[in-house]
Amino acid sequence: MDDGRGLDTDGAIAREGSLARVGPAFAPVVEAARARIAGAFGDALHSAYLYGSVPRGTAVPGTSDLDLQLVFRDAVTGAQREAAGEMEADLDAAFGEVDGVGVLLGSVRDALSELERHNFGFFVACLCTPLLGEDLADRLPRYRPTSLLARETNGDLHLVLPRWRERAGRAETAAERAGLGRGVGRRLVRTGFTLVMPLWGGWTSDLDESAEIFGRYRPDRLGQMRAAVAEGRAPSGDPEVLEELIEDLGPWLAAEYRAVHGEKAPRP
Repeated sequence: MDDGRGLDTDGAIAREGSLARVGPAFAPVVEAARARIAGAFGDALHSAYLYGSVPRGTAVPGTSDLDLQLVFRDAVTGAQREAAGEMEADLDAAFGEVDGVGVLLGSVRDALSELERHNFGFFVACLCTPLLGEDLADRLPRYRPTSLLARETNGDLHLVLPRWRERAGRAETAAERAGLGRGVGRRLVRTGFTLVMPLWGGWTSDLDESAEIFGRYRPDRLGQMRAAVAEGRAPSGDPEVLEELIEDLGPWLAAEYRAVHGEKAPRP
């Protein structure tokens, strides 16, 4: 690493997690996940990864979730999605150390494709920690904090906003609004950070640090970005907070992003 900007000595974005950083409280659920994945998917699985706070070593027992990325040799099937859903529920029920288990599914072809090289490929190579199988990072490029990376990771916020509005309109309880608020807050913080990432010249996944770096370049919106951090970490379920994020900060950020970096390449 260089000066704390999440880069290696050559200026490329360094992989942010490792199995060595998994805290003792989370080691049993990680090992259970490894065994469950191997048993459930066998040779169809190319590789499995951890991502998020657990491999970064910042997870809090009883509060943090366990995040997994599975990559299959061929296109993902319905049966594999069903098995992954069962695994999520079973691991969450068996281990009180985690508050939820999330499993993402993808294929080798997608991860290595030109279209996904600076989105899914970047995610695997820099934000995921190998757990099982061949590490796809060895077949992917080294990434730098460029406008291209910003565009392809978060340049679709304008497409997400209508879905958020629809969910907010259907939410009837504080719990439903809190579930939405967690995702909204985290996505807005990540998008705010990557908006200014090329100017700052580094990478971080830490929500607080992301907001403060954003604030160096957009100080007039720092208060709202800090509110997004709070909502992403401990959602309030407050409809007024959710409305401000979705109807004010979100549209401003989407418009600014499109002006600075452009739109993410369309997906089929």
